[in-house]
Amino acid sequence: MSTIEYRIETGAGAGDSVFDTVQPGDLEQVRPLPRISIHAFCESEAMQRLMERCGQDRRMAKVSLRINSGGIDAAANMFATVSTPNLIILETSTEPRSLLTELAPLAAVCDPSTKVVLIGKHNDIALYRDLIRNGISEYMVAPVAMPDILSAVSSIFVDPDAEPLGRSLAFIGAKGGSGSSAIAHNCAWGISNLFSTETILADLDLPYGTANIDFDQDPPTGISEAVFAPERLDEVFLDRLLTKCSEHLSLLAAPSMLDRAYDFEGGAFHPILEILQRSAPVSVLDIPHMWTEWTRAVLGEADEIVITAVPDLASLRNTKNLLDALKKLRPNDKQPHLILNQVGMPKRPEIAVSEFCESLEIEAAAIIPFDAVLFGNASNSGRMIAEIDKKSAAAETFSQLAHLLTGRASMKKARRGGLGKMLAALGKK
Repeated sequence: MSTIEYRIETGAGAGDSVFDTVQPGDLEQVRPLPRISIHAFCESEAMQRLMERCGQDRRMAKVSLRINSGGIDAAANMFATVSTPNLIILETSTEPRSLLTELAPLAAVCDPSTKVVLIGKHNDIALYRDLIRNGISEYMVAPVAMPDILSAVSSIFVDPDAEPLGRSLAFIGAKGGSGSSAIAHNCAWGISNLFSTETILADLDLPYGTANIDFDQDPPTGISEAVFAPERLDEVFLDRLLTKCSEHLSLLAAPSMLDRAYDFEGGAFHPILEILQRSAPVSVLDIPHMWTEWTRAVLGEADEIVITAVPDLASLRNTKNLLDALKKLRPNDKQPHLILNQVGMPKRPEIAVSEFCESLEIEAAAIIPFDAVLFGNASNSGRMIAEIDKKSAAAETFSQLAHLLTGRASMKKARRGGLGKMLAALGKK
């Protein structure tokens, strides 16, 4: 896993500095922030750069952030003539004995509902108690990191008593025909079946989606009603659009028709993703193989991303491009999971699994051998792999993926049976 290093000064005018090491998974538990306004006042360039990085994080997508130079005085001068935002973040190097006095002019112009987070350089418990007693929402000692800032804001504005948001798992293929949809459907079924967890599978491939076929369903309504009428979308309306596939799995099906063009703007699916997260602990998003503003936006908002590739040159190139694009789009999140599918197809020249992963500098979360009979029978009968042959290597892999994607376990090493034999044979080749 890659590590991001941020150089942050310990305070305004300080000569020493530290490296604040942030792992991409450090922000995994921080939920997206609500639609609020934040003004940050930064005395140091390092703090200003840190706030800029916070503003670029996907969890701040709804937040209106304004970054200003200066400290407490600059904030007091600004808000003497304009209304205060939901949150003010202040960096200060003021000594503890003078801090409350310096804050007085700002307190005089702050709206009662405005929250204030103070970032100082003095680790003083008495100062902390005085500040909290006088209405400061949080006092943090520099140097601070991005997880500190986002966690502090989240603790203020995300209701701890509210129902937790569900996790969204986005599946996309590195190229057409890689089997991403089949893997998404089997993972959704596995999560709902193994853990008795309410799961919603959303088929976002509106013209060509196959989820209805794979689950032997013919629903009269589905995702098109939601995306074309966002003003009607709520939990009750969503419930009418869902089709029950099993006890704990519901399907938001694609129309799979060509009676209209499906051109969407970047935020078209945002209301659907929001309502899905409020409606079920897990939502699985089957994303078509395309690169548009809306697919980019959906991938940017998802909690976990799974890329499915086959071991050929086009998939290698496309996977590399996807990983690079997603790293820029989600700089503070862990890497997507890579699944190599259809490995060992007879008479097809393939890139060795080890070479494929080494070129991308990533380990495959799962390797699924080519098995046309098993997958073909499952698709034609409208059943999942584990329903056809629960002892197959693919069924075991989907079970492990269900554990991995829900955070219940890491992937096991392949045994010498099943996958192990296939990989050993590939290695010899």
